[in-house]
Amino acid sequence: MSDESPANVLFVVMDTVRKDHLTTYGYERPTTPGLESFSEESTVFDQAVAPAPWTLPVHASMFTGMYPSRHGADQETPYLDNVTTLAETLSTAGYDTACYSSNAWITPYTHLTDGFDDQNNFFEVMPGEFLSGPLAKAWKTLNDNERLRAVADKLVSLGNTAHEYLADGEGADSKTPAVIDQTIEFIEESDRSFAFINLMDAHLPYHPPKEYKEQFAPGVDSTEVCQNSKEYNSGARDITDGEWEDIRGLYDAEIAHIDDQLTRLFDWLKETDRWDDTMVVVCSDHGELHGEHDIYGHEFCLYDPLINVPLMVKHPELGTGRRDDQVELVDLYHTVLDALDVEGGEPASSGEDVVALDRTRSLLSSSYREFADVDSPDPGQQGSPDGEYAFVEYSRPIVELKQLEEKAKAAGITLPEDSRFYSRMRAARRPDAKYVRIDRIPNEAYRLDEDPGEVTNLAGKGDEKIEAAEQALARFEVAAGGAWTGADDVEVTDDALDDMDDTTQERLRDLGYME
Repeated sequence: MSDESPANVLFVVMDTVRKDHLTTYGYERPTTPGLESFSEESTVFDQAVAPAPWTLPVHASMFTGMYPSRHGADQETPYLDNVTTLAETLSTAGYDTACYSSNAWITPYTHLTDGFDDQNNFFEVMPGEFLSGPLAKAWKTLNDNERLRAVADKLVSLGNTAHEYLADGEGADSKTPAVIDQTIEFIEESDRSFAFINLMDAHLPYHPPKEYKEQFAPGVDSTEVCQNSKEYNSGARDITDGEWEDIRGLYDAEIAHIDDQLTRLFDWLKETDRWDDTMVVVCSDHGELHGEHDIYGHEFCLYDPLINVPLMVKHPELGTGRRDDQVELVDLYHTVLDALDVEGGEPASSGEDVVALDRTRSLLSSSYREFADVDSPDPGQQGSPDGEYAFVEYSRPIVELKQLEEKAKAAGITLPEDSRFYSRMRAARRPDAKYVRIDRIPNEAYRLDEDPGEVTNLAGKGDEKIEAAEQALARFEVAAGGAWTGADDVEVTDDALDDMDDTTQERLRDLGYME
């Protein structure tokens, strides 16, 4: 890095924001005028790929530099364990670190906030005493016990349930201004800083502030449209074309609110002469489906609207303009280390797994994605020595499955065991082709250059580019410990409740999970 490298990093995740709903990426509605201005000062990446289609494993990958199968954080093991995070490494190197978010997954009990000097979840329905109380301390024990894991699932889904029923224009979504306010306060008091923020507005349910709803969804009552993806995905509720249009309008309004608040933060950095000394990363952790492939939300698949995410980076080494080479969000871990000239690689505690700076994974490096000569390649580097492929992993979503099954049962519907709902998936993606291996239903493969909507499944059809993607995936799987070919047990039960003591059961009643 040069001596002119910024001394601070601002890392922004716009949760659940799909790329094609941003003005910067050609969307016809003016959802993001602020980010469009930001894009003129940054590099815009057209082919950025998330390592998973949902929050926990993606953030864990960005915070550790590891693929999900290595760091292990998913819904069956919903926490980081024995892993040193980016924040821990930067704190040790003398940087002030902070994490502000209203996402129920980015909390102390998942260990995603480990290493941050300051953190605030802002999720009012999940009080601090819950995060620091006996249940939080028992989090690992609950999840490591097969029978008790169902109780842990209920605790995690508190955020989803509360968000679904309690969020409105003055509720959880309106925490974004508070996140921005506290970020400003933190940066103002810091000399060298790493600030991470996650903005939840575009996550279901959509209840945007009035001024944005009037612009993008005039006349739409957000309490009348379907805000529960499990009702639709289970088959318990249909959604008309007109309702989809209303849903997308509310979604756009939420994105516009994010854009306005980010513009406020960026303007403050400029007004206080901090802009030039701050590297800014803006991305999404995953996108969202609004009926495409008959799916609502971001579960049960690896289609491009979920995993091909927006990414913009402002740094003098990158300059400005657009790039169409494929990059991975896993690379942002190394990019931040490189930007702050921190080598890393030292565990925060004895025995922890940690990744050192690898400049072949830094966006700022002249050797970016030249993996062929890496001494100790990770599974992605082994799967794609030429750096052309990105890899995605998806374990079955236990919490969503339980909610899906409940919606189906209430509607008299039986979900087939051999379906995408119970499937684990892995994918190898290049901008022209993708191959997805699935353990319960037929594999999927698409020529993205000819079929961007992923309509025609070419798995096993002899297409050369598809076969090359399958071979890359096979190499990745071998390096990651083997292919997911044996289907998991489909049962998701509440038997663990019988094992809990009276105090814990009472707490679950308080949280609304038992009657």
